[in-house]
Amino acid sequence: MKTSTKLWIGIMLLIILSPLGLLLPEHFKAGAAWGEWGMDEIRSLVGYIPSGLAKLSELWKAPLPGYTFQGWEEKGLAHTSFTYIISAIVGIALTAAVVWFMGRKLTKKED
Repeated sequence: MKTSTKLWIGIMLLIILSPLGLLLPEHFKAGAAWGEWGMDEIRSLVGYIPSGLAKLSELWKAPLPGYTFQGWEEKGLAHTSFTYIISAIVGIALTAAVVWFMGRKLTKKED
């Protein structure tokens, strides 16, 4: 089996397993996933909001906040798992496209 085939199989497996990000924190009553804290959660964890983070917090808005479509927040685990998988596919596709494009530009041979 080619290395690239193994890579794509691994990526597909990770896409399918992405809803574990929903299940495990809820099962263990852990709250938000590590690193996905909002400003309120950071304030409660650290005791304050760093000034640089406060300045940059409005710079980026997630295309799928909470990894779900608008209005689907309370539709249940099946719907939320589906949107997690869609979010994973979109994120991987965008990342792969950027890496592919950069690779093509950087390795383009001059005539």
